[in-house]
Amino acid sequence: MKVLFLVQKDQRAILDRLYEGVAQHCECDLRWLDSAQQRNLRGYFRREVDVTRYDRIVFFLRFKQEIRQVAFIRTVPNLVILEHDAYQNYIQCKYTGKFSAHYRKLPWARVMSSGFMVSERLRNEGFDAVFVPKGYDQQLLQDQGRERDIELAFVGSTSSVAYSGRKALLDELGRVEPLVVTRTKSGDEYRDTLNRIRYFVSADVGMGEYMIKNFEAMACGCVLLAFDQGAAENAALGLQDMHNVVLYSSIAQLQEKLAVLRADSDLAARIAVNGRNLAVSQFSFAAIGKRVVQELEPALRVQPQSGWFERFRRSLGI
Repeated sequence: MKVLFLVQKDQRAILDRLYEGVAQHCECDLRWLDSAQQRNLRGYFRREVDVTRYDRIVFFLRFKQEIRQVAFIRTVPNLVILEHDAYQNYIQCKYTGKFSAHYRKLPWARVMSSGFMVSERLRNEGFDAVFVPKGYDQQLLQDQGRERDIELAFVGSTSSVAYSGRKALLDELGRVEPLVVTRTKSGDEYRDTLNRIRYFVSADVGMGEYMIKNFEAMACGCVLLAFDQGAAENAALGLQDMHNVVLYSSIAQLQEKLAVLRADSDLAARIAVNGRNLAVSQFSFAAIGKRVVQELEPALRVQPQSGWFERFRRSLGI
């Protein structure tokens, strides 16, 4: 399969290993688009792309740029959209409902979402949506076996509106437990910090799926204390409470389970090892890249003839 894979040149997350994982399982033409190129996809395609050469064209671009260019994107054949932020469609934020509105204009495109229940909800709305979870960079992030001198911590951002629930929970927890909340540079500093943490607090409150930090923390050997995203999401990922992860839905429940772990270091160690083994076997970017390609392979929906959308708008009197 010949795939044109368009990704963001300037992205906070380091996803190079994911792109390599995809390229290992197909004939992949990977292109890094800067902000200007993403803002003018029509011009980029006119200059740089022969669409007839590809079996699939995959967008992994900034959503706010995609929604401004629907008229052009409707002309792209064999389109698949890889999206790690579609959970925002179903939470209170500036993009509430906007992913559905965008995909409704591209009903033949396949949407590859990183949330199991997000994918289910999109399918229930009639979209060709499939689930491929987030993962972690297996070359960068490993369990170093070092002393864990930070007992309880969170590493990452709490500043955006989408993270308001995260910040509120961490603030509340910090008032009753010795919680460290910090940020690091990407790369070695981040890996080394995760390897110092015994219990990593994941606070993906109200998001409906697990963010990338969950898999990164597990891979680095932390005991992951994860805000519970529901039975279906957990089953899809293989997460089992008090076996390879510690799930909680309130501060009180988190404290109860934390007390059990503090009193039973062997149990805490087993959960850390089981979580690490799950992450290494299922959620490395090498494994996720293979899953991406597997979900590209089934036939796409038939794309209507050019001009269908304009006819549709006229029929509605728009």
